[in-house]
Amino acid sequence: MPRFKKRHSTQTARFTLRGFSVGTKLYLAKIGSIKVQWSRALPSEPSSVTIIKDPSGRYFASFVVEKEPELLLWNDTSIGIDLGITTFATLSTGQKIEAPKPLKRYLKKLARLQKTLSRCEKGSNRRQAAKLKVAQLHNRIKDIRTDFLHKLSTQLIIENQEINLEDLNVSGMLKNRRLSKAISDLGWRQFRTMLEAKAIMYGRDVNIISCWEPTSQTCSCCGHREGRKQLGIREWQCLNCGVFHDRDINAALNIKAAGGHSEAINGCRRECKSEVNSAVLSDASTRLVDKQLELFAS
Repeated sequence: MPRFKKRHSTQTARFTLRGFSVGTKLYLAKIGSIKVQWSRALPSEPSSVTIIKDPSGRYFASFVVEKEPELLLWNDTSIGIDLGITTFATLSTGQKIEAPKPLKRYLKKLARLQKTLSRCEKGSNRRQAAKLKVAQLHNRIKDIRTDFLHKLSTQLIIENQEINLEDLNVSGMLKNRRLSKAISDLGWRQFRTMLEAKAIMYGRDVNIISCWEPTSQTCSCCGHREGRKQLGIREWQCLNCGVFHDRDINAALNIKAAGGHSEAINGCRRECKSEVNSAVLSDASTRLVDKQLELFAS
């Protein structure tokens, strides 16, 4: 295998078109043929491949290929999403989605492994083995979180034409020492990035509203604003119209209203949709990293 630099925990080596070939095995220049476990077929001939080694010693190959956009059929469904800590996402439809919270699940085991690592002598074989166990657990936590976010974002993109989110100041919220660990365990920013990327790929719309929008203070029925509410208040009744609200569902409805478009705009966009699809498909093919597969040494 290639000699990786030891500066970073995740190490990479890139091979251009003449430095590799793809068949039943993956051939790399000056290394030879390597057995691979394919996740799916390549859509076109790759122009380059990057070999990635993660901290736990796993190897992946990421191919750069050209792929046509796969636009989904137009639908009129629009939702608002309120992200939270107790409940990962509350939809304007009333559905609440719980997060797996892998860091919280494995926190005690992680602390035990890190304690064992700290007690090992530097440079010893036992320290290397303990370090590998810590890295493997961190990768498991990351894989569980990423798998959940990918599945949820794909489902939302397929089912809805328009998705409305709040622009959360995640970096500022992480400064709260009481909540920083729980916020990091959820992956809000990664979820938003996935939605925006998949929206471009499949012809959907993702609207981001300002974080200063009073979504939790305003009644979604009559629009009456009652002022700021403590985080412990999860349900409240509007003093103007008397409607009883779930805090998160009410916020999701306000996010949908703030980020959504009017019926007139939607009607206009429906008429122009075929023209938009043709323009996108005739454009240059998007270069996407389409393949990540685990490598096994031959």
